[in-house]
Parts: sequence; structure tokens; C-alpha cells
Amino acid sequence: MFTTLELRWFYRGTSPTEVEQWFSTDCPGELLGVPEEREDVYLYVPDCSYLNIKVRQGSLEVKWRKKELGIRQFSNSWEGNVETWLKWLCDDPAQESFIPKTSIEKKPWVRVKKVRSQRHYEGITCELTQLYINTDTWWTVAFEGDVEEVSPDSFDRVVSEMGKTYRGLELLADQSYAYPNWISLVK
Repeated sequence: MFTTLELRWFYRGTSPTEVEQWFSTDCPGELLGVPEEREDVYLYVPDCSYLNIKVRQGSLEVKWRKKELGIRQFSNSWEGNVETWLKWLCDDPAQESFIPKTSIEKKPWVRVKKVRSQRHYEGITCELTQLYINTDTWWTVAFEGDVEEVSPDSFDRVVSEMGKTYRGLELLADQSYAYPNWISLVK
């Protein structure tokens, strides 16, 4: 179990060219490999924005929102909600599923295909991810840091610094929430 600081925005459609350009060349930090393609399966729990359960590449991940730190202004074009989450990872070395495949194929489980790129800068991981759910396409920008390595003040400073090179669409507080909120909008 570990605790993370997280900030995320969701927007419908394909990520704009300006955002792709920023992430690939202008965003500070080390690019972490090539974009990763995968499918995650989320458990949809109605009216529950503080619990995130998903099956990812044979592992079960459970996240519990510990605290909402509130809306923060990071640059002229970034404003979002920072949260702390407790995260448990349950690996399955035998590659057996934690949940029977027949269960995951049914509601309330929701499949989300992802193409995710990541950068790492001063203890913070930044990601730009394209999401495909049902027939919809979305994109998200997110920041995450382990509270053992990054304080809330340091998190805010680093995210603000990364935002200085951003020239894309404004990232607004009303689009800033975690996966459980997003799943409830698009399920």
C-alpha cells in the first residue's frame, strides 16, 4: 500500500495537436519509453467517487480517496483538484485472474482501452492518455507523485513548473476529477 498525490483532467475527443506537441517536446522531464497500449477493466460503483477498483494486465488495483486537497491554480491555463489516494496493488504471478472472466464481461464492469505516454520530472509522473470507452473517445492529462517522495507544496511547485511550457486548451477545474467520476459520466 502507498499514498499518492493526484491531479487529472478529462476531455472528450482526441487530444489536440498543441497538447501532443507540448507533451512530446516541450514538457520538462524524461520521456518514459514509447506509448503503452492496454485495456483496463473498471468496476462501476454508482454514486461512489472515492473508490476505484480495476483489473489491469492480470493485477487487481484498489484505490481509496483519502482526502481532497481542493482546487489549485497551477498556471494561467491550469486549474484542478488535487487529491490523495491510498493504493493497493495485488499482483498475480500465476497470471490467473482475480475475478472470473465471465464476471468481467458483464456490467457493472467497464472496459477502457488506453494509449498512455508518460514523463517523469522531479518525483512527479505526468501522463497524456487517449481513452476509448464504448464508442466514445476521450483524453486525459494527469500528474501523480508518491507522498513518501513529494510533499503537497512540492507537488504544486513541480506541476506549476511543468505548466509553464504548456500552450494547449485550458485545463479547467470542472473537468478535473478521478476515474470513478469519469466512469460515472461515460458508462
